[in-house]
Amino acid sequence: MFFVFGSKFYQFSSGENHYIMRYIKRSFSKENMEEKQVKRKYLKRAAAVALACALAAGSMTACGSDKSGSGSKEGAASGELTMAWWGNQVRNERTQQVLDKYKEEEGTTVKGQFFQWDDYWSKMATSAAGKKMPDIIQMDMSYLQQYVDKSQLLDLTPYIEDGTLDTSNLSEDAVNMGKVGDKIYGVAAGTSASCMFYNKTLLDELGITIKDNMTLDEFIEIAKQVYDKTGYRANLIHYGMYMEVYARANEIQVVDKLGGESAEDYVDYFKISEDGVKEGWHISPSQAADTASVEEDPMVYGSNPDNMTWCTINGSAMLTAYQTAAPEGTDIAITTIPSTDPKKSNYVKPSMYYCVSADTKNPEEAVKVLNYFTNSSEAYKILLAERGIPVSSKISEEIMPLLSQEDQENAAFITDVITPNSSALPPLAPEGTSEAQDLLRKLEEKVKYGEYTSEQAAEEYFNSANEIYAEHQ
Repeated sequence: MFFVFGSKFYQFSSGENHYIMRYIKRSFSKENMEEKQVKRKYLKRAAAVALACALAAGSMTACGSDKSGSGSKEGAASGELTMAWWGNQVRNERTQQVLDKYKEEEGTTVKGQFFQWDDYWSKMATSAAGKKMPDIIQMDMSYLQQYVDKSQLLDLTPYIEDGTLDTSNLSEDAVNMGKVGDKIYGVAAGTSASCMFYNKTLLDELGITIKDNMTLDEFIEIAKQVYDKTGYRANLIHYGMYMEVYARANEIQVVDKLGGESAEDYVDYFKISEDGVKEGWHISPSQAADTASVEEDPMVYGSNPDNMTWCTINGSAMLTAYQTAAPEGTDIAITTIPSTDPKKSNYVKPSMYYCVSADTKNPEEAVKVLNYFTNSSEAYKILLAERGIPVSSKISEEIMPLLSQEDQENAAFITDVITPNSSALPPLAPEGTSEAQDLLRKLEEKVKYGEYTSEQAAEEYFNSANEIYAEHQ
C-alpha cells in the first residue's frame, strides 16, 4: 500500500495495511454515512493514522507490523536500543518525541515499537519465547509477576543502589510498586486508577448528573434512562475489566486461584450484561467487536446512536486520549466505576511500568533510558501526564502548571476522589491470569449472545479458570 502525505511518499507493509484499512473501512461504513455526509474528520483520521505509522516506523513499526523481528540481541549488535509500548496515538507521538530528545541529548538511538493492547502481549509472548524481547518494555501490573517468574525481566535493584536509576524523588510506596519479592523489576510510569469515562455533553442535555462513587443500581437506572431517551447504550462489561471491580467489592479477588466458594459467587457478574443486552441498555458484542483502540471506542467514534455508547471504563490516564478522540464539542468527564461497594473496588495503582528485558545486551544503557523517562524535566514537558501522574514528586510539581485541563482533572480525580475512597493495592496477578481473562471474555460474549445463561457462564468460569491457575502452580 502506498500513501502520499503532503510532499512525502510512504510505502507500508501488509501488517500496516491491515491496520490502516481497518480505520478507513470503519470511517466510511454505512453507519457513519447514513445520517450525514462524510465529515472531514474521518478523512483526517485516516490520514493521521497512516502518517503516524510512517513517522513511528522502527525495527517493528508503530502499527504492530513485524518486518524485522529485531530484539535485544540485534539491537545490541547495531549499537541501538529498542523500546516497546502499547497505547494510543497521543502516547505514541509523545513517546517518540521523547526518544528523539534522548538521542539528541545522550547520543543513543532508541527505536520505538508501538502496538494496540492485545497485539502487544501477543508480540511480547512471542519475543520472550525466542529471547528477542525489546530492551525496554512497557509492563502492566497484570503481567509483571508472570514475567518475573519466568526470569524475563532485569533486576533493577543494583542500578538503584549505584544511582544509575535515581529514585531519590520517589516515595518508598512508589518504588515498591515495582517490587516482586525483595527485588525491584519495574518503575511505575505514573499513578492512575480504573475509572469510568462518560459523555458529559449528552448527559447534560438530558439533565442527568453523574456522582462519584455511584452504586451499581444507581448506574443501571441511569443507563436505562439514557437508552430510553436517546438510544445510546452503556459499556460496562467489556474485555473483562469490570471483573476486578466486582471481585474487590465482593472480596473474592484472585490470589493463586479464583476467590469465592463456588460458581454462585460469579452469577451476578454475568447477570449484569445478560440483563443489559436483553433490555437494550448495554452494548452488544457485535457493536463492541472492534474497540481495541481509544480512537475506535464507540463512545467517541461514529454518528449513529444505535452503535454508540455514552460511557466506557479504562485507566484514568486515558482521559486526554478520549477527549482528543471525541467529536468537536463533546466533553468527556471522569468518575469512579459503579460498584456494589465503591470504596472496596477503588484503589490507586501504577498506570504501567517501565522494565528492562533480562536478555538485553546493554543493561546499563537501557536503565539510563528508564531513568530519563522517570526523572527528566525535558522528557515530561513532552509526556506530561499521559501515562498518569508522575511518581517523581519533583517532576509532578514541575509539570502541574503545564498540564491540560484533562490531565489536571485526572490529577484531581486521583487526589480528591480515589485516594480518600479507596482500599489497598491488590496482589500481583499470578501466572495463568491472561488465559483466565481470555476465558472470561469468551464467556461474556456467550452470555451477551444468549448462548449461555449467567448460571452456565459462572459455572464454567469458576471451574475452568481454577483449572488454569492450578496448571501454573
